Amino acid sequence: MSGAAVAGGVEPRRTKVTDVEQHGIDTIPDEHRTSRPLDLFRIQFGGANTFATIILGTFPVLLGLPLWPAVGATVLGVVVGAVILMPMGLFGSRTGTNNAVSSGAHFGVRGRVLGSFLSLLTAIAFYSISVWVSGDALAGALKRLFHVPDSDATRGVIYAVLGALVIVVVVYGYEFMLLVNKVVVVANTVLILLGIVAYASVFDFGYDPGPGSYALGSFWPTFVLSALIVMGNPISFGAFLGDWSRYIPRDTPAPRLLAATFGAQLATLVPFLFGVGTATIVAGKADYVFALVQASPLWYTLLLVVVAFLGGMSTGVTSLYGTGLDFSSVFPRLSRVQASLFIGTLAFVFILVGRLAFNLLDSVNAFIGAIVICTTPWMIIMMIGYVVRRGYYSPRDLQVFNQGRLGGLYWFSAGVNWRGVVAWIPAAVIGLMFANYPPLIEGPFRNSAGGVDISLPVTLGLAAAIYLVLLFVVPEPRYVFGPEGPRFVPARDDGEPPPVTDDPRASAHKQRRRAEILSAAAND
Repeated sequence: MSGAAVAGGVEPRRTKVTDVEQHGIDTIPDEHRTSRPLDLFRIQFGGANTFATIILGTFPVLLGLPLWPAVGATVLGVVVGAVILMPMGLFGSRTGTNNAVSSGAHFGVRGRVLGSFLSLLTAIAFYSISVWVSGDALAGALKRLFHVPDSDATRGVIYAVLGALVIVVVVYGYEFMLLVNKVVVVANTVLILLGIVAYASVFDFGYDPGPGSYALGSFWPTFVLSALIVMGNPISFGAFLGDWSRYIPRDTPAPRLLAATFGAQLATLVPFLFGVGTATIVAGKADYVFALVQASPLWYTLLLVVVAFLGGMSTGVTSLYGTGLDFSSVFPRLSRVQASLFIGTLAFVFILVGRLAFNLLDSVNAFIGAIVICTTPWMIIMMIGYVVRRGYYSPRDLQVFNQGRLGGLYWFSAGVNWRGVVAWIPAAVIGLMFANYPPLIEGPFRNSAGGVDISLPVTLGLAAAIYLVLLFVVPEPRYVFGPEGPRFVPARDDGEPPPVTDDPRASAHKQRRRAEILSAAAND
């Protein structure tokens, strides 16, 4: 699309990689939408083609599964997660903003803060995992190659350097992030596939630690837990796809966006299966990353350093970028750059405390569980909303809260659509009660299905059922459905939406931002 005209006859203008991105969560103008579905593929796969994903791939083996059931749980988790995730790539192209702001159409322009919270939870988790595991790999390489003693101080310095580099890329913004991921898509795929050569002589295709090794006592509960942990990776992209698809032209066919997301998640089987295979080689070791570096051929140790560095950058950037972007709208005192620095600092503190004070396996397990259970009901509500609204959204009205204004199509009750919020709360809470992510998340009903974790179908089913019932019992105003009206659900005739007016109580920062955004829109 970079050389073709877009809607309204405006010629696209691609920002330079070295330019600091100026857009926050405001609607991206048509002339700046220069990305393609291929770029959406690259960012997703690049952001997951890393050691952070490799670590998640080790979990089925670490939880006690033999090799081939571990492969089966991994494939199942990736495929199911990709199917759930696919529709979340549609919103950004339609609305020109990120998914948290887009969710204002279904949760209200103020209620969409729920999406901001979920993106914060996900960003801290995956930014931390990426810096943790990449830093540990680099520490292992320094010890083996240069005999640098392994210590908390050494790892702390490495974490700090990696974390700072990630923040630099995030500050530059979307184009720089896209460049990093273009490199990682190719480079890390080649380097990971070379692992087949590196470990061919020590790999055991018949690896089976025996039934006594199952983390949850028996096969099926352990298998399901493994698949859910793997599924956490594609699910984690749900809050972020709009960060990148907002730069794709709005008339892009939906099947191309769906295919880009599904294909990118299937491609993550490369790092996932690398994790499964190499976990069998160092099974029983307390620190997988450090042990793998020591067990690698010397020539591949050098390549693992490259994989670790590029992967840490890629996952960290894709995680942190969106949250800094969104937090600048929730806290208007902070610009996108300032919000990114704040979240990055907060996540770095979490890295130090979590890595040095807690068990890494337990921490990752708990965070992935919380992400899956809390994010999937939010996603299913968004998807149902997309279907019944026929994909109709008003970009202008979605920005009301961010500009310190009142009213518009999505004002509902003081800025909150209680239908979406009321559906999400019990779905997430009851889902957690059925969850079994030991030892930090163990719900009281975790053994209700013979120890098999059924939290995902419970939380998805409840969210869908409650939301649909509310759409029928308390129909939404007809004006939110656009000119074609609702699909499958009734609507309430409420006349015209509340007029958009300036909020006199808005902070000076929001008032200034409102003026800047409106001025920029007028100039465009």
